[in-house]
Amino acid sequence: MSARVDYKGRLTATEVAAVMEIVEAATAADGVRPVNEHAMLHLRYGGDEQARSALLYAEDGTPAAYAHVDPTDAVEGPSGELVVHPAYRGRGLGTALARAVLEHTGGRLRLWAHGGHPAAERLAHSLGFERVRSLWQMRRPLTGPEAAPLPAYELPPGVRLRTFRVGADEDAWVTLNARAFADHPEQGAWTLEDLKRREQEPWFDPEGFFLAVPEPPAADGQEPALLGFHWTKVHGAEGSGHGHEPLGEVYVVGVDPAQQGTGLGKALTLAGLHHLRDRGLAQVMLYVDEANTPAIRLYQGLGFTRWDTDVMYRAGE
Repeated sequence: MSARVDYKGRLTATEVAAVMEIVEAATAADGVRPVNEHAMLHLRYGGDEQARSALLYAEDGTPAAYAHVDPTDAVEGPSGELVVHPAYRGRGLGTALARAVLEHTGGRLRLWAHGGHPAAERLAHSLGFERVRSLWQMRRPLTGPEAAPLPAYELPPGVRLRTFRVGADEDAWVTLNARAFADHPEQGAWTLEDLKRREQEPWFDPEGFFLAVPEPPAADGQEPALLGFHWTKVHGAEGSGHGHEPLGEVYVVGVDPAQQGTGLGKALTLAGLHHLRDRGLAQVMLYVDEANTPAIRLYQGLGFTRWDTDVMYRAGE
């Protein structure tokens, strides 16, 4: 019996359990989760109807490798992630799965390699993929002797902070997020459903989700439009893919384009960092595109340094 690949939309509960086992085994072996949050949410909740899953079964019939494929970007082409169970590595299964996915996507495919894993780089090069994008993970200590002082923050005139209100702020946040990330290939496309899925996650905490709004409130009593936000996250000891100690994250910081240059983005970033430190967290992380030089300079000025790198490879261009 040779290895086979099932390429489909929704997975069964049994298949999802098998994929989760592959992901957890790879995370334990490599020290980094091989699929991103978007793919994990798709597995848990069903996700985008257009997304596809590829599950490779080894010769003994055991699920041995998995790929998540998101075909929704008509310009850049399908993107996804691939993982092989550590017990089945070195047998060419990653190559077999990648080729099967390429066949289904018409030869166009972008694949993320989390943590810049050497085996992922070798696989990409062997199949003719080229490196096209890098995402830095940066970290900063918040407490302890190595932690630099955390500057105070000052909001621009006429701006105040409040926390997110579940059931009231969703539509306004989705609208602002789309404006703030209009040129971002993933973040700007988030929908109301994307937000609500994350509200169901055990890590979600509205007290760590800060919104910038005009001060004073509108005279007519109507809720004013949001000006910016900083959504923080805390990775727990289980299932975070970032180690066993709780770890804070600058999850998303967004500012309305009309507020660019006012210092609001830096103030929001610092407000979230103060919140995470006050929760007793020793470390905080964030992701930033390697090409986003202004953001990297901002984060370096706040004491962040590069910790790891995720790499995107592309075929079919």
